Amino acid sequence: TSELVSINNGTKEELMTLPGIGASKADNIIKYREEHGEFKKLEDIKNVSGIGESLFEKIKDYIAV
Repeated sequence: TSELVSINNGTKEELMTLPGIGASKADNIIKYREEHGEFKKLEDIKNVSGIGESLFEKIKDYIAV
């Protein structure tokens, strides 16, 4: 799909449509934004547990803040 997934507002189901993002990583993204507030830039998602550079490279074209 050409729809970008918002890492600030996306639901667990929406986040799980991203390559390499399963239930636990989707939960981690939601937990992170609840604890730290909104992501300011795409790269901030690398602060989430389990999301490193290689996964970021896979999802960066599919996400928005």
